Amino acid sequence: MTSPIDPVDLARRLIACPSITPATGAVFDVLEQALLPLGFEVHRFTRGLAPDGPVENLVALRGSGAPHFGFAGHLDVVPPGEGWDSDPFAPRIEDGVLTGRGANDMKSAIAAFVAAAQAVPQHHGTLSLLITGDEEGPAAHGTVAIIDWLRERDLAPDMILIGEPTSEAALGDTIKIGRRGSVNMWIEVPGHQGHVAYPHRADNPVGPLARIVAELDGWVLDQGNDAFPPSNLEFTEVLTPPGATNLIPGRAAARLNIRFNNLQRGADLVDRVREVVRRHSPAATLKVLISGEAFLTPPGALYDLVVSAIRQETGIEPALSTSGGTSDGRFLIALCPVVDFGLPNATMHKVGEQAAVADIEALARIYRRVIEGAFA
Repeated sequence: MTSPIDPVDLARRLIACPSITPATGAVFDVLEQALLPLGFEVHRFTRGLAPDGPVENLVALRGSGAPHFGFAGHLDVVPPGEGWDSDPFAPRIEDGVLTGRGANDMKSAIAAFVAAAQAVPQHHGTLSLLITGDEEGPAAHGTVAIIDWLRERDLAPDMILIGEPTSEAALGDTIKIGRRGSVNMWIEVPGHQGHVAYPHRADNPVGPLARIVAELDGWVLDQGNDAFPPSNLEFTEVLTPPGATNLIPGRAAARLNIRFNNLQRGADLVDRVREVVRRHSPAATLKVLISGEAFLTPPGALYDLVVSAIRQETGIEPALSTSGGTSDGRFLIALCPVVDFGLPNATMHKVGEQAAVADIEALARIYRRVIEGAFA
């Protein structure tokens, strides 16, 4: 008989595998070795080339037919950065807290779900884990490749839970039933370099760029709605090439990000920005990356299932939220309803990233209740 899986121990073993995005290899070995004794059929495949790859993905399936409940997550992590008290990939437990890169986002949640799957060994239908090594990076060869793999085999889930850290003050206080869209844009205004004392012999690009920035910075895109806050445009960089104090630059550039709700579409926002840019500087260029569209899973069967499991385990009534950054739900929503729920997120991506041992253990119990409810 297989020994009970300790989700904290499995989380430690996953954290001990450095898996800076894009991830491949050892960290997937650890997960596969945990899943095979539980009756899962594990499929691993690699997609993409440098610099955005190679990316490893894993699909684990147990059972067959309907209903199909999927759990999605990622094993890649952001770079640890400087300032850690110890090796970020040498997980340690002190005073009931697990510390290491990925402890919060989101290796502990994956470990918790594996422990939950072991606790519910018998079920009708299909239980799956959809795990990528490319969520923290460009996400070009991760979940999108998993979706293609599932569609090719007619294995799309009926509902998906993503284990991203969504809780705020306490485990269970917040779940995400949608996410805002995100678009990055890079504006470059050309000019002609010259001496500041002879401006008629130069073409200063700073003025046109300043007018573009001023107009866009004054935008009010919408007022939001019942599910989403107002869409928001923020400039994240304005620059010119380094030069002397008496040098008119040959170009000027700015970068912006728009986090937008479901009243907007990424392509429409790009068109509106492009019109402003062209009006102030016809020769300017605009580069665009739409990271994902806004999406919303209205309250329904999946929401009820997760809320019930949280309430039974913690006594908390979770808030319904669409705040925060994007998740791979922006891709998975094309398959079925999606919600995100996981650990308190105060330390995600931070130096000293951590998760309380008690929260990891409680999360495994909540996930067990979710699995039981999905196949009831």
